[in-house]
Amino acid sequence: MNIPFLDHWLGRHGERDKGDAAATEHDPERAAAITDLLSECELLRARAAQAGLELDDSPSSLTALDQLPPRWRDDPEELPWLGNDAGLYLGTVIVRTVPGAAWHIWPGGHPVVRLASGREISVVEAGVEWAFNGAPELSQVYGEAAEA
Repeated sequence: MNIPFLDHWLGRHGERDKGDAAATEHDPERAAAITDLLSECELLRARAAQAGLELDDSPSSLTALDQLPPRWRDDPEELPWLGNDAGLYLGTVIVRTVPGAAWHIWPGGHPVVRLASGREISVVEAGVEWAFNGAPELSQVYGEAAEA
């Protein structure tokens, strides 16, 4: 997923032209800024609130999202955006709760979560799959990340 505003932000901070992922573990302040930026997920948070669910960045909120009736599938224009937000929210929960997990932004603005083991999770792809198909469940992807 290309996130143009993030690519612009990385360019201002000297990361856009690096051949490797823009790492965050060496700069805690920058890591916090990226985490805050990616955690907004406004559309997902709004749809969850409409269903009576507050997203509190906890693993249990992923389970609650998995249990919501997929009414968002009724709007094909909104579906990819909601899936993107679901992936970013999944990544936010992983980064905030799994020791050693951090956001990495690949050239072109593609965010992934890198675990302490070095394994990378394409959370946006998982979120889009969840939005369109209901699988993999967000809580399942989280559980696999927490075990790694």
